[in-house]
Amino acid sequence: MSYPFGPPEPPFSFETLVSYFHTVLDALPDQRTGNNLLYSMKDAALGAFAVFFTQSPSFLAFQKAMQEAKGISNAQTLFGMEEIPCDNRIRTLLDGVPPTALDPLFAYIFRGLVAGGYLTEWRALNGTVLLALDGLQYFSSTVIHCPNCSTAQHTNGTVSYRHQALTPVLVAPGYDKVIPLMPEFITPQDGHDKQDCEIAAAKRWLQHYGACYQSLGITVLGDDLYCRQPLCEQLLQVGFNFILVCKPSSHPTLYDWLAGLKVESLVQRRWTGRSHEIDTYRYVNRLPLRDGNAALEVNWCELTTTGDDGTVLYHNSWVTNYHLTRENVKAIVTTGRARWKIENENNNILKNRGYHFEHNYGHGQQYLASFLATLNLLAFLFHTVLELIDTKYRLLRDVLPTRQTFFDDIRALTRYLCFASWDDLLTFMLRGLEREIPNTS
Repeated sequence: MSYPFGPPEPPFSFETLVSYFHTVLDALPDQRTGNNLLYSMKDAALGAFAVFFTQSPSFLAFQKAMQEAKGISNAQTLFGMEEIPCDNRIRTLLDGVPPTALDPLFAYIFRGLVAGGYLTEWRALNGTVLLALDGLQYFSSTVIHCPNCSTAQHTNGTVSYRHQALTPVLVAPGYDKVIPLMPEFITPQDGHDKQDCEIAAAKRWLQHYGACYQSLGITVLGDDLYCRQPLCEQLLQVGFNFILVCKPSSHPTLYDWLAGLKVESLVQRRWTGRSHEIDTYRYVNRLPLRDGNAALEVNWCELTTTGDDGTVLYHNSWVTNYHLTRENVKAIVTTGRARWKIENENNNILKNRGYHFEHNYGHGQQYLASFLATLNLLAFLFHTVLELIDTKYRLLRDVLPTRQTFFDDIRALTRYLCFASWDDLLTFMLRGLEREIPNTS
């Protein structure tokens, strides 16, 4: 699989995003027969997406009432829905749709960002784009479960069931946004006796999507879990660089070698605005990642930050395929530390800032939980992209004090008023805030 980086047609906008979304949804598998065809698969998927996009659990109910009263609704004008199915019908219709059916939409969005030059400022170390890997749990219960749940047996005899996914994102130092890519779900795998895990999901993701991003130039960031030779070798095979956390407890061979070598160091003292802190960088090239003759050689670096009184304020270490020097070790460490953005700017927002990613929207018997999770990720991605490409959207987000205020207004306005388009909704909000309407023609 590869993503051609030609420009999307017509120009990138909310309308073209939704239009291409329709094209993708037209191809959803539909196994229904007989008379159970009142609602289309497209309307079911658009309905679920609209709930996530507006962060309004009652959005469809409000739009159905508006449709009955006015003959038109925001479900129709904003998202292009023809009919409005109920929640239970949506779950039934979408259960048989694998999340990979949405691959083309992720590809389209990424292609548009590249072609429009929106990722130019995201380039960091050596001109590469930073891709952070992490796992995200989006459901856990000791009672509710489905055939695609992972399980954990506890010492007290209870069993917990959970849904997890690998959620790769593009990050950049100094940016408060991330760009989520297509997830890889951690589920029971056919033909495997062992339970699926985050590392196995990462390997599958690289196999499926690595070539899609290869030509862009990628540096992968990850915690110690990903710092294993098979995964590092796979990263190199697809043309990716890596900077991965490397802990002594999980890499005894590397640290044994380190103890017997001369370690280069760089010490810098800096003023934080309140006090002085001392950053001590240490680094060594060409250490074996594991024991054995076939061990992959990696380059190791470490940062220890102390106060003037010697108190350790921060400490971490990484391995990388980049050759380390006195001139680049600080940049390597700064880049490695950008990995935390997947926690703060992705996972935290999905869980705690309105998307309710951990809420049980439905399990079904096949793909329902993972398909709905992917739609939720897409809603988050849409808003991230709109902040990059839509002048009116960006102005509104700058004017309104919080994310919650923005979505509160979206929910209230779409409940009572019908807007002919997304642009009309943004224009109405800006006029209400007495802001100058930018010319976006």
